[in-house]
Amino acid sequence: MTPPALEAIGLSKRFGGVLAVSDISFVVPAHSITALIGPNGAGKTTLFNLITNLTPPTTGTVRCFGELLAGLAPEAIAARGLIRAFQTARVFPGMTVLENVLTGAHTRIRSPAWRQMLWSGAARREEQGLRRRAETLLDLAGLLKLADRPASALPMGAQKLLEIIRALMAAPRLLLLDEPAAGLNDTETAELADMLRAIQDGGITIVVVEHNMSLVMGVADQVIVLDAGSVIATGTPAEIGRNPVVIEAYMGREDA
Repeated sequence: MTPPALEAIGLSKRFGGVLAVSDISFVVPAHSITALIGPNGAGKTTLFNLITNLTPPTTGTVRCFGELLAGLAPEAIAARGLIRAFQTARVFPGMTVLENVLTGAHTRIRSPAWRQMLWSGAARREEQGLRRRAETLLDLAGLLKLADRPASALPMGAQKLLEIIRALMAAPRLLLLDEPAAGLNDTETAELADMLRAIQDGGITIVVVEHNMSLVMGVADQVIVLDAGSVIATGTPAEIGRNPVVIEAYMGREDA
């Protein structure tokens, strides 16, 4: 039996006298898209930090495909297939779009440094393979024609897509996205939705923190709602959309 892609059990985080996240438990099935929603300050980004060990939990455990993540450094977690893209697009200035994408493959390079320095046949073949993968992903996002342009010159929407593509170069099994639709217009958000479905079709599990309810309701298989650091509801988009507790805590507050 395949273990869940992600399982959080009793996660809590206290910063001094403030309990930012309280006793959170949930399961993310493999090959699904799960959305984390909630008002500002609900604890969504803190929860992502706990999952990836950027911040150690006060209590609780996290498993990724059945493996405990406690005590692992972020790079060790990434090597196990859990990759995170941050809310703010971060491109490397002075590098092209293609070069930015290729940096995402650093955890997957197998040729030792001496082979790369000598430009051995094995190193050349590996780099050519990574370049083909990068170009394929850029084509998926409609950015291949911009491959040789400076990444910092791209508009914000394209930079957000570039951030996701760079994460995909690490060959994730589980991809965490923090507000990927922030700052995108309707056309860019629709393109993002298509990309998320394509990523899922490729066998990758996605967990996304998002405020854009249209995107959430259109792509998510499961929605987890946080409020004041606790889970207040879990269900399908349809179930969450008619849940009175969610309407009171989140949607109603947004309308206000």
